Amino acid sequence: MTGTIRDVAIGDLDAVLELNEANVPEVGSVSAEQMRWFVEHATYFRVADVDGGIGALLVGMRPGLDYGSPNYRWFLNRYDDFAYIDRVAVADRARRLGLASRLYADFESTLPATVGVMTCEVNIRPPNESSMRFHEAHGFRQVGRQETEAGNKEVAMLAKTL
Repeated sequence: MTGTIRDVAIGDLDAVLELNEANVPEVGSVSAEQMRWFVEHATYFRVADVDGGIGALLVGMRPGLDYGSPNYRWFLNRYDDFAYIDRVAVADRARRLGLASRLYADFESTLPATVGVMTCEVNIRPPNESSMRFHEAHGFRQVGRQETEAGNKEVAMLAKTL
Protein backbone atom coordinates (compact mmCIF):
# COMPACT_ATOMS: atom_id res chain seq x y z
CA MET A 1 0.00 0.00 0.00
CA THR A 2 1.69 3.17 -1.17
CA GLY A 3 -0.84 5.92 -0.51
CA THR A 4 0.49 8.08 -3.36
CA ILE A 5 -1.25 11.47 -3.31
CA ARG A 6 -2.21 12.93 -6.67
CA ASP A 7 -4.68 15.33 -8.25
CA VAL A 8 -8.05 13.83 -9.04
CA ALA A 9 -8.76 13.24 -12.74
CA ILE A 10 -12.10 13.36 -14.52
CA GLY A 11 -11.65 9.62 -15.14
CA ASP A 12 -11.80 9.09 -11.37
CA LEU A 13 -15.36 10.41 -11.19
CA ASP A 14 -17.08 7.03 -10.67
CA ALA A 15 -14.53 5.87 -8.09
CA VAL A 16 -14.60 9.08 -6.03
CA LEU A 17 -18.39 9.17 -6.12
CA GLU A 18 -18.51 5.55 -4.91
CA LEU A 19 -16.02 6.33 -2.12
CA ASN A 20 -18.01 9.40 -1.07
CA GLU A 21 -21.29 7.51 -0.95
CA ALA A 22 -19.69 4.69 1.07
CA ASN A 23 -18.88 7.33 3.72
CA VAL A 24 -22.39 8.79 4.12
CA PRO A 25 -23.54 10.09 6.65
CA GLU A 26 -20.03 11.14 7.77
CA VAL A 27 -19.91 13.13 4.52
CA GLY A 28 -22.92 14.41 2.65
CA SER A 29 -24.29 12.46 -0.25
CA VAL A 30 -23.70 14.10 -3.63
CA SER A 31 -24.84 13.47 -7.18
CA ALA A 32 -22.51 12.65 -10.05
CA GLU A 33 -23.06 16.21 -11.30
CA GLN A 34 -21.96 17.70 -7.96
CA MET A 35 -18.89 15.47 -7.87
CA ARG A 36 -18.04 16.57 -11.42
CA TRP A 37 -18.37 20.20 -10.22
CA PHE A 38 -15.85 19.45 -7.45
CA VAL A 39 -13.45 17.87 -9.97
CA GLU A 40 -13.70 20.94 -12.21
CA HIS A 41 -13.91 23.79 -9.65
CA ALA A 42 -12.66 22.84 -6.19
CA THR A 43 -9.52 24.64 -5.09
CA TYR A 44 -8.06 21.33 -3.96
CA PHE A 45 -9.21 17.84 -4.91
CA ARG A 46 -6.67 15.13 -4.42
CA VAL A 47 -6.83 11.42 -3.83
CA ALA A 48 -4.53 8.86 -2.25
CA ASP A 49 -3.99 5.77 -4.38
CA VAL A 50 -3.72 2.50 -2.49
CA ASP A 51 -3.06 -0.82 -4.22
CA GLY A 52 -4.17 0.47 -7.61
CA GLY A 53 -7.39 2.10 -6.40
CA ILE A 54 -8.48 5.25 -4.65
CA GLY A 55 -8.14 4.82 -0.90
CA ALA A 56 -8.98 8.36 0.22
CA LEU A 57 -10.05 11.75 -1.06
CA LEU A 58 -10.12 15.33 0.16
CA VAL A 59 -12.04 18.24 -1.39
CA GLY A 60 -10.94 21.69 -0.28
CA MET A 61 -12.20 25.18 -1.10
CA ARG A 62 -11.10 28.76 -0.70
CA PRO A 63 -13.31 31.87 -0.72
CA GLY A 64 -14.55 33.05 -4.09
CA LEU A 65 -16.25 29.92 -5.39
CA ASP A 66 -19.90 29.87 -6.35
CA TYR A 67 -20.67 27.01 -3.99
CA GLY A 68 -24.00 26.88 -2.20
CA SER A 69 -23.09 24.69 0.78
CA PRO A 70 -24.55 26.29 3.93
CA ASN A 71 -21.43 25.25 5.83
CA TYR A 72 -19.07 26.88 3.31
CA ARG A 73 -21.31 29.97 3.42
CA TRP A 74 -21.14 30.00 7.24
CA PHE A 75 -17.37 30.35 7.05
CA LEU A 76 -17.61 32.93 4.23
CA ASN A 77 -19.71 35.11 6.53
CA ARG A 78 -17.13 34.94 9.35
CA TYR A 79 -13.65 34.81 7.80
CA ASP A 80 -12.01 36.98 5.15
CA ASP A 81 -9.70 34.21 4.02
CA PHE A 82 -9.66 30.54 4.92
CA ALA A 83 -9.14 27.02 3.64
CA TYR A 84 -12.31 24.95 3.87
CA ILE A 85 -12.34 21.16 3.92
CA ASP A 86 -15.63 20.24 2.32
CA ARG A 87 -15.20 16.50 2.56
CA VAL A 88 -12.70 13.80 3.35
CA ALA A 89 -13.44 10.13 2.82
CA VAL A 90 -11.36 7.02 3.41
CA ALA A 91 -12.13 3.54 2.08
CA ASP A 92 -12.57 0.81 4.69
CA ARG A 93 -9.58 -1.07 3.24
CA ALA A 94 -7.38 2.02 3.63
CA ARG A 95 -8.26 3.06 7.18
CA ARG A 96 -5.56 3.50 9.84
CA LEU A 97 -2.86 4.22 7.22
CA GLY A 98 -2.66 7.94 7.98
CA LEU A 99 -4.11 8.95 4.61
CA ALA A 100 -6.48 11.59 5.99
CA SER A 101 -3.66 13.16 7.98
CA ARG A 102 -1.43 13.18 4.90
CA LEU A 103 -4.16 14.75 2.75
CA TYR A 104 -4.79 17.46 5.37
CA ALA A 105 -1.05 18.24 5.51
CA ASP A 106 -0.87 18.24 1.71
CA PHE A 107 -3.81 20.66 1.42
CA GLU A 108 -2.20 22.93 4.01
CA SER A 109 1.10 22.84 2.08
CA THR A 110 -0.65 24.22 -1.03
CA LEU A 111 -2.00 27.31 0.75
CA PRO A 112 -0.48 30.77 0.53
CA ALA A 113 1.17 31.94 3.75
CA THR A 114 -1.55 34.59 4.08
CA VAL A 115 -4.21 31.96 4.83
CA GLY A 116 -4.44 31.91 8.60
CA VAL A 117 -7.13 29.32 9.24
CA MET A 118 -8.28 25.92 8.01
CA THR A 119 -11.96 25.13 8.57
CA CYS A 120 -14.40 22.25 8.36
CA GLU A 121 -17.48 20.88 10.04
CA VAL A 122 -18.17 17.62 11.83
CA ASN A 123 -21.56 16.06 12.46
CA ILE A 124 -22.76 16.25 16.03
CA ARG A 125 -26.25 15.05 15.11
CA PRO A 126 -25.91 12.32 14.00
CA PRO A 127 -22.67 12.15 15.98
CA ASN A 128 -19.35 11.44 14.32
CA GLU A 129 -17.19 11.02 17.40
CA SER A 130 -14.18 9.52 15.61
CA SER A 131 -14.03 12.51 13.26
CA MET A 132 -14.28 14.91 16.18
CA ARG A 133 -11.38 13.15 17.92
CA PHE A 134 -9.34 13.24 14.70
CA HIS A 135 -9.90 16.96 14.23
CA GLU A 136 -9.19 17.82 17.86
CA ALA A 137 -5.94 15.83 17.65
CA HIS A 138 -5.00 17.89 14.58
CA GLY A 139 -5.54 21.22 16.32
CA PHE A 140 -9.10 22.06 15.28
CA ARG A 141 -11.38 23.76 17.81
CA GLN A 142 -15.11 24.39 17.71
CA VAL A 143 -15.98 27.96 16.70
CA GLY A 144 -19.73 27.51 16.27
CA ARG A 145 -22.52 25.13 15.37
CA GLN A 146 -25.22 25.04 12.76
CA GLU A 147 -28.35 23.05 11.99
CA THR A 148 -28.78 21.93 8.41
CA GLU A 149 -31.12 19.76 6.36
CA ALA A 150 -34.23 21.39 7.83
CA GLY A 151 -33.02 20.74 11.39
CA ASN A 152 -32.38 17.04 10.81
CA LYS A 153 -28.62 17.49 11.11
CA GLU A 154 -26.36 19.58 13.32
CA VAL A 155 -22.69 20.24 12.74
CA ALA A 156 -19.87 21.64 14.83
CA MET A 157 -18.00 24.35 12.91
CA LEU A 158 -14.27 23.81 13.44
CA ALA A 159 -11.22 25.96 12.77
CA LYS A 160 -7.48 25.44 13.08
CA THR A 161 -5.07 28.35 13.20
CA LEU A 162 -2.28 27.88 10.67
